[in-house]
Amino acid sequence: MRRTCVIGRGFAEIAVGAEKPLAIIAGPCVLESPALAAEIAQRLRDACARLGLSYVFKASFDKANRSSAGSPRGPGLGEGLAQIAEVRERFRVPVTTDIHEPAQAETVARAVDLLQIPAFLCRQTDLLIAAGRAAAAHGRAVNIKKGQFVSPAEMEGPVAKVERGGCGEIMLTERGTFFGYGRLVNDFLGLGDMMDMLGERSPPVCFDCTHSTQQPGASGAGEGRVSGGRPERAPMLARAAVAAGVDAVFLECHPDPPKAHSDAATALPLKDVPAILESLAHVREAARRWREPLRRDA
Repeated sequence: MRRTCVIGRGFAEIAVGAEKPLAIIAGPCVLESPALAAEIAQRLRDACARLGLSYVFKASFDKANRSSAGSPRGPGLGEGLAQIAEVRERFRVPVTTDIHEPAQAETVARAVDLLQIPAFLCRQTDLLIAAGRAAAAHGRAVNIKKGQFVSPAEMEGPVAKVERGGCGEIMLTERGTFFGYGRLVNDFLGLGDMMDMLGERSPPVCFDCTHSTQQPGASGAGEGRVSGGRPERAPMLARAAVAAGVDAVFLECHPDPPKAHSDAATALPLKDVPAILESLAHVREAARRWREPLRRDA
């Protein structure tokens, strides 16, 4: 059985793992306004509470990895962390955001419950160790997103780097693997390998269903190039991953996806997310019932 990951403290504490409620990490890709963050956080918190799911609010204060240098990046570190902290206090939920530089780790760890390592930085040694140290110092957790260019087995290295920083509260997130140009694929054999790669020391695994539908740099040219996506396939991928046994699902959503400041091509409509979460809750319960006879016979 994989180990658990404790996210948050006090009123915002949840545990993520095989025998825990399915965790949902969700929110807008990038912070746009306090009102938008509050609208999404309340809608998702209430839906998760009704379904018996755990909820973590996610938003980025800075999107450093944009297709175009002119794309909106967010409010920045200071204002962004203030908005995220307000969501935490107002809605009593754990919160997460991504960091891009080792110098950000300490500041971010003071404000959020879960430090997220972006997929394209998952092998950056200094960043991973800094995240581990800051998380350990402040009682936080670290979520490492698997790079699109990394095999599941190679994620043992990033885990070890965060552990070297002193942090034992770790989870991994799968978000697809490059297949040629402009396409991501989800390898469910690899997903199973990542869930089991360290035996009982294996961290909980999250499945990112919206980024998995991304088509990187699919349209435009030069400064106008943007990523495309197939968001209509995200619910199907999420259900398959939950059936396969993941411990959490990551998704990005927006009240009006075409107007989202980032990842507009993959964000799910906020109004559709509660029904998607309900389907995931049903799949999780069915998978749990299916596993019980196997445990009794073992």
